[in-house]
This record gives sequence, structure tokens and C-alpha cells, in this order.
Amino acid sequence: MNPANPTKKAPPNDLGALLRRWRDMRGISQLDLSFNAGVSQRHISFIESGRSVPSRQMLMDIAQALDIPLRERNTLLLAAGYAPMYADPAWNAQEMQSVTKALGRMLRQHEPFPALVMDRYWNVLMTNESAPRFFNCFIDMTARKGPRNMLHLMFDPDGLRPFVADWKSVADSLIQRVYREAVGRVIDERTRDLVAALRAYPDVSEGESADSQAGAAAAMPVIPIGFVKDGHVLRYFSMVASVGTPQTVVAQELRIECMFPADDKTEARHLEMLDALPLRD
Repeated sequence: MNPANPTKKAPPNDLGALLRRWRDMRGISQLDLSFNAGVSQRHISFIESGRSVPSRQMLMDIAQALDIPLRERNTLLLAAGYAPMYADPAWNAQEMQSVTKALGRMLRQHEPFPALVMDRYWNVLMTNESAPRFFNCFIDMTARKGPRNMLHLMFDPDGLRPFVADWKSVADSLIQRVYREAVGRVIDERTRDLVAALRAYPDVSEGESADSQAGAAAAMPVIPIGFVKDGHVLRYFSMVASVGTPQTVVAQELRIECMFPADDKTEARHLEMLDALPLRD
């Protein structure tokens, strides 16, 4: 069973198989897990072999020790015969209002630079006003109907791809980010499909090194992404944030990405570029 699918019925002893899989993913022995979760090693062995079913609280203690994301904790609960504990409302549902209002404030505070809110698959949910204005400097965003996916926008030859400097290095670094920033380091089927779709675009290697790009920015603390506009390269880097202490699946999976100019020249040209562009939806 795919642990990213909490709605699927669990076969007998699927719980044990799931826990062994999570231990293997985290590289943790039964002994280490027993110490971290406050459960005897023998009990963990019994759970994994199907000889024992843990209580709901014990299962959540084990999940906490394994740093299992909330979506996959629901899967464990179902496998053990319990109801899911973590709600999974739409990102803009009424119960998410306090979070979405906070996200809106963050986005507005980041003007005049682009800021976006995305789900775990890089689908854009919210932006500030500067984000579409910035991307409209390169392509007509109104021609791209939603839902918009930031990675497809970057990789598509009819999207931002022709305007990206050092493309091969950028493509590789973005795919590395998909793996590195996956919630709970979980590479589920949809994430694998996303990566496969990105690699299907032209000029995307199976493992291109980012050394050339890193060498060009050796004096900087980050590797920026460059966008070519009117013969000039505007370089930006991103800060990525997430919701602290989430209690719903969607809240844990939200990601806020804010773009910053990597140098003074980029900042000045960015402001000039947006000032020259009329406000568009």
C-alpha cells in the first residue's frame, strides 16, 4: 500500500509492513525507535510482526519518533483499525481561514518582490500582486489557465524556460529541491510522476551537475536563479517557509516561497521593470 494514500483499506498486518518501511526510510533500528518512542523493543517487534496492535496513542508516539507526516499518520491509523486523526480540508476552507489570512499578510508584506503559496506538488494557490506582474515581464500569464504549477512554468519551453540563464544547472537544482523539500522527505507516486513529467521536457538531463552555476556564484552564500530580460540577467534566490505546528494535513503541506534580488543591480532593474509594466491579473 502506498503510505501517501490514507483512504485505502489496509490488508492484515499492513501496519507492520508500513512501520518497517518507515524505519528503513529513516535508517532507525528497532532499538533506537524504542528509545525515542518510549516503547519496548519487544513491543515494536510484535507490532511489526503482526502479533500486537498498538494503542492509538502508542502508534502516534511511534509516528512522532519517526517524523512521519500527518497525511501518512492517518494511513497508519487506518492500518491499525483506527479512524484518521488529522483533518484534510481544502486549503481555502473555512477552518483554514486563520492560516490563509496570515499567508495573505505575508504575501503583501513581500511587495514589490514575487511571493507565492504552493501545495506539496508546487501548484500555486496564492500570490501577491508582484508575482504575476513579474512573470508577465517574460510571458503572457493570462494565456496559461489554472491551476498553475510553478515547476511546469519553469520547465515548459513555452513558459519561462527560454528566459532562464544556465538552464541545465537550474533544471537539475530544481529537481533536487523537489526531493529535498518533499514533506517529511516522502516521495510519493504523484511526486515521482511530477519529476518524470519534468524530465520529459527537452534539455533536461538525468542528473546534470550544478557545478557550473555554483562556480559562477562562488562568492555568494546561495545559488541564484537568473532570468534574462533585455540582455540583462536578473538573479534571484528564494526563502521557503512552512506553517509551524500544523494540525491539519493541508496546513503541513503548504509552502511559502519568497523571491529576493541576489544583488543591487537586480533589485534596481526589478523595480524599473515592474514600474514599466501595467498592472495585470
